[in-house]
Amino acid sequence: MKNLGREFIDQCVLRINEYTDKVFSCLDELDEEEIWRRPNEASNSGGNIILHLCGNIRQYIISSLGRLPDNRERDKEFSAKGGYTKSELKRKLRTTVDDAIKTIEESDEDILTQIRSVQGFTMTGVGIILHVTEHYSYHTGQIIFWTKFLKNKDLGFYVGFDLNRKNKND
Repeated sequence: MKNLGREFIDQCVLRINEYTDKVFSCLDELDEEEIWRRPNEASNSGGNIILHLCGNIRQYIISSLGRLPDNRERDKEFSAKGGYTKSELKRKLRTTVDDAIKTIEESDEDILTQIRSVQGFTMTGVGIILHVTEHYSYHTGQIIFWTKFLKNKDLGFYVGFDLNRKNKND
């Protein structure tokens, strides 16, 4: 049987890669102006969300679990009105995710159970990885919604899957 910690890591890495693919698909649908468009003043653009994801992933995984300096400037993630092209945002997200996955995959039981303080919160390595995974999911959903809203189309993420299939209890 697989080690529970390794299974947790593998499942989180699988989901993080899945979210990255979906965000990239959305970026491919949007033009440069649409990436930075905000639906209203109380909302963020897709570009802001990507900068925010990079900041969050870097702070929680790369800095905390990886024991590197925390240089995050969170307010700048939301105040940006541009400054990055679509390809630069993709490269920034890809690099951040790759660095985070490397850090996650190198985690052992000591790293997963050690208690840390991140952004004022106290949590274990498991809690940190879980936070990043669910946080990425949340914001991926926002980017997907905004892309569907702007483009009025199904993005085809589940083409070829029968999502109405019933579970088989063995």
